[in-house]
Amino acid sequence: MAVVSRPSPRTAAELQYGFEESLKLKRNFLVLMLAMVSAALMPLAASSQAAPDTAPAAERPTPVYKYEFYAGYAYTSLNQVNQSRFGLQGVSVSVARDWGKYFALTVEGAGYFKPLRGATAVNPTGNPVDANVELVLAGPVLHMDLYGRLSGFVRVLIGGAHTGGASEIPKVSFAGGFGGGMDYRLTPHLSLRASGDNILSSFVEDPNHLGYSPHRRGNPRAAFGAVYRF
Repeated sequence: MAVVSRPSPRTAAELQYGFEESLKLKRNFLVLMLAMVSAALMPLAASSQAAPDTAPAAERPTPVYKYEFYAGYAYTSLNQVNQSRFGLQGVSVSVARDWGKYFALTVEGAGYFKPLRGATAVNPTGNPVDANVELVLAGPVLHMDLYGRLSGFVRVLIGGAHTGGASEIPKVSFAGGFGGGMDYRLTPHLSLRASGDNILSSFVEDPNHLGYSPHRRGNPRAAFGAVYRF
C-alpha cells in the first residue's frame, strides 16, 4: 500500500512566501505597464488641446466687409442720338453698402465722352454730333458666392441721365434699368469685376420738332474694373 507524504510545516510556509512574492511581482508589473501607457498618451492629449489654436489659416473663415468701392472702364451705346453708329467710352465709379449676406445698396456715377472708333476726315467725332453722356444711378443689389473665388450679382438701378452736345431736351431724363455681373476675388480686399446692363431713358432730339420726336430707347452698357472691399 502506497504511503502519501504530506508537506512539512516548513515546506508550506515556503510555498506561502513564494505565492506572496509572485503577487508582488505581478502588481509591480501592472504598475509599470500603467505608467508606460500614461506616459505615451500625455503628448497626444497635449497636441489635441493645442489643435484649435494652431488651425491652418486656410480653414479660418474669410473676413466679412460691409463696404466696397468700384472704379473702371465703361462703355455705353448712343441710341438716343439719330444716326449714331459708335458708342461712347468713359469711366464709372460706385460705392455699395452690404446689409447682410446677399443684399446691398449701391450708388453709381458714370461719364462717357470718347467715341469707340477714332475720328475720320468725313466725320471728326465718329458720330453725327460730338455727344457725351453722364449717369447717376442707385438701387438694390443681390449677390452671392458661386464657386471658389467667383461670385455674381444682379441689380436694379434708377436715377438720371444727361446727354450733352446733341441738342436734346430735357437736359436730364429719368433713367433706369437692370443688369448684373461677376467678381473674381484676388485677395480678401481686392477683386476684378465685369458687368453689363441696359439703361432706359427718354429724350427729344431737335427742339424744332416741338417735342414730337421722343426717343425712349435703351442703351446697353458694359464695364470692367476693380473692387476694393473694406
